[in-house]
Order: sequence, then C-alpha cells, then structure tokens
Amino acid sequence: MSLRVFVPCDSAALALGADAVADAIVDQAQKRSIDISMVRNGSRGMFWLEPLVEVQTAEGRVAFGPVTVEDVNSLFDAGCFSDQAPTTADAIQHPLSLGLTEEIKFLKRQERLTFKRVGITDPLSIEDYQAHDGFIGLKRAVALSGSDIVKEVLDAGLRGRGGAAFPTGIKWKTVHDAVGEQKYIVCNADEGDSGTFSDRMVMECDPYMLIEGMTIAGLAVGATEGQIYVRSEYPYAIKTLELAIQKATDAGFLGKNILGSAQTFTLLVRKAAGSYVCGEETALLESLEGKRGIVRAKPPLPAIKGLFECPTVVNNVVTLASVPIILAQGAEFYKNFGAGRSRGTLPFQLAGNIKQGGLVEKAFGLTLREMVYEFGGGTATGKPIKAIQVGGPLGTYIAASDWDKPLDYEVYLSMGGTLGHGGIVVHDMSANMASLAKYAMEFCALESCGKCTPCRIGSTRGAEVIDKITRNQNREEHVILLKDLCNTMTYGSLCAMGGMTPNPVLSALNQYPEDFGLPQTEQATV
Repeated sequence: MSLRVFVPCDSAALALGADAVADAIVDQAQKRSIDISMVRNGSRGMFWLEPLVEVQTAEGRVAFGPVTVEDVNSLFDAGCFSDQAPTTADAIQHPLSLGLTEEIKFLKRQERLTFKRVGITDPLSIEDYQAHDGFIGLKRAVALSGSDIVKEVLDAGLRGRGGAAFPTGIKWKTVHDAVGEQKYIVCNADEGDSGTFSDRMVMECDPYMLIEGMTIAGLAVGATEGQIYVRSEYPYAIKTLELAIQKATDAGFLGKNILGSAQTFTLLVRKAAGSYVCGEETALLESLEGKRGIVRAKPPLPAIKGLFECPTVVNNVVTLASVPIILAQGAEFYKNFGAGRSRGTLPFQLAGNIKQGGLVEKAFGLTLREMVYEFGGGTATGKPIKAIQVGGPLGTYIAASDWDKPLDYEVYLSMGGTLGHGGIVVHDMSANMASLAKYAMEFCALESCGKCTPCRIGSTRGAEVIDKITRNQNREEHVILLKDLCNTMTYGSLCAMGGMTPNPVLSALNQYPEDFGLPQTEQATV
C-alpha cells in the first residue's frame, strides 16, 4: 500500500510554493523507487507553516512545515517518506517535524464544526466528503418539509456570518412565506474585507459543504436555483466550485430529482465585478442582474423582492456552510456552542502584524486577548500590540481595556463595534492611527457606489479634515468638524459602506489622540 502524503492546494499554500514542493516530493519518490500517493488537500489554516506537508502514519498524520523544495531531500534522507510509514517518534527527529497534526496546539484548542473537513479531505473528492459526514444533512433535509428545515435553523440560533448577524432562520422564513413562482438562493462570496479569507478557504478546500448548505436552503424556502457570486480575485475558488458543482450534479446531489426525490435545485457560479460595495446584498443583486453595482433603497427587502424581483435568500459563504452540520447533528447540538445570543462557532481570521496568522474556529465567548496572544502568538515584529481592528476595514479599533471582553455579537455592539466576518487585524506600536483613520476615509471614497451624498462626499471631506488635524490647521475646530461629519455619515448613508466608515475613524481618534497631535488620554495597560 502506497504511503499517503498531503500537500495543500489552498491559495495561500500555492503562493508560498506548495505546487513546487508537491512536484519535488513526487519526483524524489520516483528516483528512490518509493511508492507514495500524493493528495492535494486543503489548508489547515496555519499559514505561517505553509507549505505544510503531512504524512499518514498508523498513529495519525505527522506534519512538517514550512517545507521548501530545498527541504525535500532531507525529509527523504531522514526516512519521513519511507515505504514503511514512520512512527511519530521517528518523524520528530527531523527539524521541520511538528509531530502529530491533531496535537498541534493551534489546532487542538479549536472547535471545528464548519471547518471540520478543511485540511483533511481532497476538496473535489465526493467520496472523501461523504466519508467525513458529508451530505448527511441533505439526506435528512429531503425527507423534511420546508417549514421543518426553517425551524431547525431557527432553533439552532444561526445568525448571518457576514456582518449584520441577522438571524438566518428569520430571513429564510420570510422567503419561505413569500409568494413567488420563482425563488432564489444567492451566496455572497464577494469576500472583500482586508484580513479575511474564511470564505475563500471554504470554496477552495471544502466546496461540497457550501453546495450542500445552499441546496438545503433551496429545499427550505422552495427555491430551485442558486447563484454563487464569487469575487473576481479568487480564480482558484471559481475553478474549484465549477468542478465541484458538476461532480455533485453527476452524483445526484444537485439538479433534478435530488437524491431520488422530486426536488430540484441547480447552481451557477458568477464572477464578481471587482467592487467592494458589491459585498452589500442589494448592490450584489444589481450586479448579478447585469447592472452597475449600486445600492438599492430598502424596503423592499431582498427576501420579498430580490434577484429579478423574486423572493431571494442572500447569505454569505460561512452562513450557508454552517447549515449542513445543523441538519446533520440537530439544532440542540449546534446551539450548545457559543454564549448569550451568539450561538455556534465563528471562523476568526488572524492577520496583520501577527506571528501566527491563520484561521481559528472557536465558539463565541473567548476573548480578543486570548485570540491574539494564545493563538496568534503576539506580533510578528515582537513589539507590543498597539491596536486591533475587528470586523474588517470598517470595523472598530478595540480599546486595550476591552480585550478581555468575550467575542460576542451583543458585547461588541454595546462597545460600538462589530464582529463582522470574523476578521482580526493586528498593528504594533509603529502604527500611526491618524494614517489608518485617513485610510478608512480614502477607502470609502474609492469604493463608494456614489449613490448617497454622505458616503460619496463625506468620505472625501473626511480625509481632507484628518490631514488638517494632523497639520495642526485649527486642530480643535477640525476635530469637532470630523466628529460631526462622522455623525452625518453614520445616520445619513444608505448602506453600511458609509454608515460604518466612521467606526475606525472615531475609535482611532478617541483611543489614540496623540497620533492626531492631541493631548494623550490615559490608556489601559496592554
């Protein structure tokens, strides 16, 4: 029996040379007449260790990383790829050995529900997917009524994982109850927030999970067609999804008569327009209809009048990918994870100036301090952490005094923040917060769809006012003007693009006034 060797095909791993490492391993095995079976799995989410190479042993997979092409010969010389699978003790003799993959602290402390298969299976193997509990939720769903499926999602307490954290079951029930000859399921995969990559990982590393979740959603609300709107910067995700959709259709998990039932659901991948604002659900729908991505006024809600004026469920990737385990394990199983009204888990993404960047799936309730120090290992530079932005480029910079509060939707909302997509970006003491505040305004000006004045004009004026503050041009008056401008943007913008831009600006101004040339306030101890 050939030795199974795993090398990720995830974009992050590919960018760091995973293809070359895989080719080198295969080439060296042939030269040494060693029989190996190369499996291109997804990434485990430990990006500082990519490319991560795993070898199957009797005790489990043994990990090595980060592996370069130059390291391959020494791994063979050390017997890590021998015909007789090495024991863990033998494998640990190599400097790059990390021991058993499942025992790596970064992974062991996680609660992987949505990402349980990511990094383990071959992303395009239906056999692998089914061997690891895939399609169990769909098999149960085809035997239930739409209202029963909706109730299961409601009872689980699943909320949107994209930003607003709106209860998923309520959105589904609205579409289920809406009258319409045609209904749609739209997946918002336009993952544009800096420092976020969980959607990409799902699509590249476990695409059948998203396909299963969207199919269950279709059965729940009576939709027969789904569309996945994938950001144009994700070519590997697009290719993987298209192949997975074809394979799932051929195997009877998609298309007509799903799993032998009378149910029909088809899926289509649509390449996004390259606009950040198209991550807003109504601008996304405009783009899907072939129009310019401009935000629609609400009401009517997309659940009533969405894609092509039909009732439409719009959820992001991780929301839909969370559905299969709820149907497979039941609502009670899922809701037992989390805290307060924040049920289940969230895949947090550690980025920025962080020593151990990657994906951490945890139940709601751990603290930001635990996340950035125990999982992230502090800054990559070794300098103290100065600022942590949670919730994407429009998220708040969380004060050091709040780093010990639980990561929970309501807790962060009470602090004027948001968990958003689960993105966490870390900055060390070299960061200039006035520059970061100006960047937020410039980002909004660049990405605004231009429909509403507060966003379109306010962002441009905001960047100018910040410049005047830092240059000490009537500083006190311009601070007042900046706050007033932010207030107008928050309450006068049509969507979250303009409405949330003040979050990073005001939190930077209030917590780091010295970077704006203002008197320093008392700071909490880091």
